[in-house]
Amino acid sequence: MHIQYTDGDIAAKAVQLGLIEKGEPLPRNLRGRVVAAMLQEQAPAEDTAEPDIADEIVIQPNGILVDGARFPWLVAKEPIDVRVDPEGVSTVRMTLFANSVQIIKSEPREEQR
Repeated sequence: MHIQYTDGDIAAKAVQLGLIEKGEPLPRNLRGRVVAAMLQEQAPAEDTAEPDIADEIVIQPNGILVDGARFPWLVAKEPIDVRVDPEGVSTVRMTLFANSVQIIKSEPREEQR
């Protein structure tokens, strides 16, 4: 993805950020900061919605069904931990097989720093 900003766009954003007054030249050392702010505004919003919760999970000898559809991954022959909460959300914990696992650490949010 190629993004371009005009000098006018960058100057207007610098004024909005309070880095310069309207009509003043933008110092070169602040240009990257302004462009970074503009890119941040265009970045997709972080999804803060709650994850989907299955309506029904059925564990049976010939497989697992999640909302009526066969669970698409192979489950290890390990104990399955089921915790039923009649007044809230129940949980199912199981072991899945994988040839590769990648863990990506998210960046800390600004308010957490």
